[in-house]
Amino acid sequence: MRHVVVVGAGPAGLAAARAAAGSGARVTLLDSADGLGGQYWRHLPPERPAGREHLLHHRWTTFGELRDALTAHPAVTVVPSAQVWSLERLEDGVRLNVLVGEPDGVGRAALALEPDALVLATGAHDRTLPFPGWQLPGVYSAGAAQALAKGERVAIGRRVVVAGAGPFLLPVASSLLQTGASVLGVHEAAGLGALGRGWLSRPWALAGAAGKAGELAGYVRDLVRHRVPWRPGEAVIAAHGDGQVEAVTVARLDERWAPVPGTERQVDADAVCVSHGFTPRLELAIAAGCALSPSRFVVVDDAQATSEARVWAAGEITGIGGADAALAEGAVAGTAAAGGDTGAGQARPAGRARSRARGFAARIEAAHGIRGGWVGWLRDDTVVCRCEETTYGRIREVAELTGSRETRSVKLTSRAGLGPCQARMCGRTLQELLGGPEPPSGTAPSGTAPSGTAPADAAPAVDRRPLVVPVRLGDLAALPIPSVAVGAIVAPKTGMESQRSRPQQSTNPQEKQT
Repeated sequence: MRHVVVVGAGPAGLAAARAAAGSGARVTLLDSADGLGGQYWRHLPPERPAGREHLLHHRWTTFGELRDALTAHPAVTVVPSAQVWSLERLEDGVRLNVLVGEPDGVGRAALALEPDALVLATGAHDRTLPFPGWQLPGVYSAGAAQALAKGERVAIGRRVVVAGAGPFLLPVASSLLQTGASVLGVHEAAGLGALGRGWLSRPWALAGAAGKAGELAGYVRDLVRHRVPWRPGEAVIAAHGDGQVEAVTVARLDERWAPVPGTERQVDADAVCVSHGFTPRLELAIAAGCALSPSRFVVVDDAQATSEARVWAAGEITGIGGADAALAEGAVAGTAAAGGDTGAGQARPAGRARSRARGFAARIEAAHGIRGGWVGWLRDDTVVCRCEETTYGRIREVAELTGSRETRSVKLTSRAGLGPCQARMCGRTLQELLGGPEPPSGTAPSGTAPSGTAPADAAPAVDRRPLVVPVRLGDLAALPIPSVAVGAIVAPKTGMESQRSRPQQSTNPQEKQT
């Protein structure tokens, strides 16, 4: 029986795991969270469940079906709280090094998996453009604000400004309203012209996205009911406060997202959440050697196969298209990884749904994609790298003094991107400020390899992280030498919230499995 490992338990990963099991494979599903659902279906802990949780999520029935199918399937093992901290390329496959347990815990269990097939569904994280004052407490990424609202029912403030670009701003505002926060406004950087060109071109092609129209209507209804203004062509260009956000400056933007002089106004607020799209999580894909497109997404073919044998990819790392695209891509990837026929069964309608979703993703990029004029709201004292407190002026100075605009060189000299987040927040911004390629904000559709596709070995320093997550030296020291390849994981199925997989014990008495 083929062993398929799926990394990521969001919509793409759940769909891939179910499809792979349905095609006859033995499946191990890994996720760093303590439950299934990913960022899209983030829910309250089991000890504090919501009374009517289905009202808080779109497609909650779909999640329930996927969860129940996976937890009941005898060939599926779910391993929550599992952090894949590195990936090694072997002659005939890959090895995943995993630590299972609380991220800050001591003595986590170590697993080494060498699957017959690997499906990467690692998702994406927020892209936030810097602005003066964005390092102040009270400035959140929109994803963090929604995670607190959905996963903890916690409001990030009483008077909140939502700003950035893309449809994601609307569900974030809706989630904040449900926590009791007062949303002062939703400021969309794209102007009416860009929005019209992106969304109104070939309107008949939107017929397959009727479900999205229903979601949009729900968000609009929430904004209208709470009298929240939606303002296109505007951005938060500065945050102000003494140790905490107390106000923000909002300005109109031109077509290139440059602030229009004389349009600035100050809005009193105690919190602001910002999102300018998403950045795919490419660490494992790069480590596996997968080819990347010029827009920095994993390139896949019609079966979601990457350029590397035995590795498939689905969801946000192939192009940000939302949950519908992720579910469809996951179903195709899981079927193919298990050796099934992607032209038959459930994979066939999933393939058609994937085509529709990719068209939707292309519209998002056309309407909301980042434009280069945003650099106009930066000042020399604007912090670009919040971890190392490296300013825009310092980056410019280093580039001028060294005569180099190469990302790695400027990083090493200025320390931008060398902090705890390892350039996840500022890496793409640093590239653009140095005049590198300006990748889309995270909304380009995936597909077959275009001309100019580069191997992962050519990935710039901002995307390459051999250690995917921070690891304690004690955990590394406790690893067995040589590492034990675990071909199977056996665990009792005791329920979603308590399910843990135990590593297979080594038969060599000289080896210690932690």
